[in-house]
Amino acid sequence: MPELPEVETVVQTLKAQLGHATFTHVDVLWDNIIAQDLEEFKTRIQNQTIQNYGRKGKYLLFELDDYMLIAHLRMEGKFYIQMPEEPINKHIHVIFHLKDGRELRYHDTRKFGRMSIRPKRQDLNYEELANTGPDALDENVTSLELYHKWHQKRIRLKHMLLDQRFLAGIGNIYADEICFSCQLHPATLVTHLSKKDFENICFHTRRILKGAVQAGGTTIRSYTSSLGVHGRFQLELKVHQRVHQPCICCQTPIKKIQLEGRGTYFCPMCQKRK
Repeated sequence: MPELPEVETVVQTLKAQLGHATFTHVDVLWDNIIAQDLEEFKTRIQNQTIQNYGRKGKYLLFELDDYMLIAHLRMEGKFYIQMPEEPINKHIHVIFHLKDGRELRYHDTRKFGRMSIRPKRQDLNYEELANTGPDALDENVTSLELYHKWHQKRIRLKHMLLDQRFLAGIGNIYADEICFSCQLHPATLVTHLSKKDFENICFHTRRILKGAVQAGGTTIRSYTSSLGVHGRFQLELKVHQRVHQPCICCQTPIKKIQLEGRGTYFCPMCQKRK
């Protein structure tokens, strides 16, 4: 599943390859991808030019002349830039026709992705982002703010990291890596975390995500940006998907458990439950 670094890679690649492209019209081949009235979506996209590209958490934001195109890739959504004469794969569900003759095609094997076009707002106060907290790379958010907001919640650390209201953009892969870098067991109750723990969580979250962005994201299973940029951060994963392999710090075999409904990887020696 694409997380913040993968989405950022897609955003930057689209920006480089599309630039200020103009949409002439759109064909929707699977209606459920569109999270609003379908005809409204089709009408709003017509003759709109992309003015800027952005992201909040796992959401892609395409700033148009008058609207904001908001897309969430969910499990396996991908974008392809192709020519009209190229075959249309059976998993292509939305085709944006560009003024220069190219097509921006949305591919989604599981059909979980969602898109909408809303009137443009400077405050990004869109209903799609209502349950999204500050972006995980937002340097204006302090560890002390997060501590006061979250430390009284009787939830586990892994739960908090995956909650997009905490820091938007963290998914299962990076949550495991953050816990390992902080030397915290993922099942630790948030109420047992100190201010110093929150400081470490903020520091390592940004360090790991920035490193992954620079490396082009993490390719796990079938996900790639599908625009010629492939993730390489998987070469640097310390615990995720390394079950039974020796910990890089203490050589203890990495364990895997189910936590919050997700496969969770950790070192039982380095990561103690507080």
